[in-house]
Amino acid sequence: MPEVNVLIPSLLRPVTGGREELRLDVEAAGATLADLLDAIGAQYPVFNRRVRDETGSLRRFVNIYLDGDDVRRLDGLKTRVAAGSEVMVMQSVAGG
Repeated sequence: MPEVNVLIPSLLRPVTGGREELRLDVEAAGATLADLLDAIGAQYPVFNRRVRDETGSLRRFVNIYLDGDDVRRLDGLKTRVAAGSEVMVMQSVAGG
């Protein structure tokens, strides 16, 4: 079964039941990053709200890397994700 491994940052683990990684099935032709986030959001709705805004765009302080490349420098949420890829979600922490 073709899978993608999604690494969850510690700040978001409480909304994924404490899981630090999720393995998601992808179609042989590949899925988009938006499709993967939709699949995670279907199971963990709060995760989706923390990662994307009301318009469905990535929140300003959330970065997502596909195999080490920032998806904002690729095709954003339309970036194709192939089986065997690793997606790393990073949520910035601000403070003073």
